[in-house]
Amino acid sequence: MNFHIEYEQETDDRWLAEVPEIPGVLAYGATANEAMAKAEVLALRVLAERIETEESLPMAINIELVAA
Repeated sequence: MNFHIEYEQETDDRWLAEVPEIPGVLAYGATANEAMAKAEVLALRVLAERIETEESLPMAINIELVAA
């Protein structure tokens, strides 16, 4: 399964990054890189939790960074 990170700068200068394929995976950061890193970590945590609780089977993943 492939995931991508979309990111954009908010009007208050914070950066927002999200993984649209995983509902609820979004994170703010002071920089685009910080927001993307936080979103990637959160996505991996959500996937790990799903595997641990047997909600999902282990799968190969690919993460792309896409500017909004």
